[in-house]
This record gives sequence, structure tokens and C-alpha cells, in this order.
Amino acid sequence: LDGDRQVGVTTSGTFSPTLKAGIALALVDADAGIDDGALVTVDVRGRAVECQLVRPPFVTAKTR
Repeated sequence: LDGDRQVGVTTSGTFSPTLKAGIALALVDADAGIDDGALVTVDVRGRAVECQLVRPPFVTAKTR
């Protein structure tokens, strides 16, 4: 949410044992003007949670 404006929708989410944190995939409107790394408020089961937008992959690969 950008203020009270919805700018996207979460498509899936889970816990990442590698990052030791929750991660999710979302579709964010390209015309919303939100850049990679921006903080957004996400409704997680009725709670407002602040999240950072990051383009996948979430972890840098160690192999080629």
C-alpha cells in the first residue's frame, strides 16, 4: 500500500531457511513509481507489516 492506495498483490509467500526470514513474490504495478529497495506496507493476515521490495533472486548464487 502507498498510503491507502493498493499498488500490487502478493502471489505467494513462505519462510526462507537460507535468509532466516519470510519472503514473498508479488505483482507490483509498473506505473506505481516504486523502485527496487523501496519500503511498502503489506497486509499479512490482517496485520500491517513493513516490507522491502527486492527483485529475485533473493540470494546470490554461489555456483554457475
